[in-house]
Amino acid sequence: MLKAKCVLSAEDDLFHQLRAMGLQPEREHRFAVAHLGPGKDLRKRLAAAGLRDWRFDFAFPSSGLAVEIEGGGWAGGRHTRGKGFAEDLRKYEAAMLLGWDVYRCDVAMVRSGQAAKTVQKLIQRGGA
Repeated sequence: MLKAKCVLSAEDDLFHQLRAMGLQPEREHRFAVAHLGPGKDLRKRLAAAGLRDWRFDFAFPSSGLAVEIEGGGWAGGRHTRGKGFAEDLRKYEAAMLLGWDVYRCDVAMVRSGQAAKTVQKLIQRGGA
């Protein structure tokens, strides 16, 4: 449980860092759902489109920039093991095919402030 709390805390940290920079990230953005739009039979529509109800840690929809904090890199977490890694790749591929730019960072990048600075630069130059 400690590993999951570390990433969640990093998400809170990055959120506050971005807000302090005047940026307004959307948390847990459901990009595939947003792409398909509201309506009935969402699961069926997602499946028919080859999508899932994926979420980004942070998103800037007007810029088309998504931010993902990767956890478990040093602890053998879900994102670094076979199935979890493959599912993440599928998510990122779908996002990019829908026009998103995906910035990936780790907890150390968040803690140092590097991730927030990079996000700010990406937003300033138009998303990516």
